[in-house]
Amino acid sequence: MTTSGPSGQRAPEEQPPPAPTAVERANRMSAANMIRSLLPLVVICLLAVGWMTFRQSGSDPVRPIDPTSSVRLATERASYPVEVPAGLPDGYRPTSARTDATDADAADGAPVTLEIGYVTPSDEYAGFLVTDDADAEPLTAVLDGAEDDGSVDLGGRTWTRLTSERGETVLTREDGDVTTLVTGSADDEELQTVAAAVAPVSEPS
Repeated sequence: MTTSGPSGQRAPEEQPPPAPTAVERANRMSAANMIRSLLPLVVICLLAVGWMTFRQSGSDPVRPIDPTSSVRLATERASYPVEVPAGLPDGYRPTSARTDATDADAADGAPVTLEIGYVTPSDEYAGFLVTDDADAEPLTAVLDGAEDDGSVDLGGRTWTRLTSERGETVLTREDGDVTTLVTGSADDEELQTVAAAVAPVSEPS
């Protein structure tokens, strides 16, 4: 639609903006594609920076626990003298402890199993177990399929050395019906340190 001006002449109609040329469209698409291709790289860089910042912040994700209550329960219920690692060097941190001595329905003289897990100085795992139950699942899970690999003297005692089906070193010894075992992803030296520290639980003063 057109209108007449004061002089009676028609005003020129407004023209739509010219459509972008093929070159302009290609440039816009190239810029959008570049942004999309760079986005994952930016995200990866941000994650890497965040991880490095976390590593350098000195925060330690390991949360040590006090196994005393589990040890006490096992000692009170067990029909055998309970032994646990004691006086371990710095860097060995207990992170888990459990015992079936908490079962109030268990009959007097029932088997008792005690487990304590440690993070070693190299941030590997060392697990300690003592039990008078030959069928205890934590015991059979380690010993079933394990292959004999000689013996080693630690702390004045002889321990049998095995290699588990997982390829981890197992140190074990038997005293009557009681089996003591140390194993985990830690190397032989760290596992032997834990085994050598095993000693009778001190009576509370």
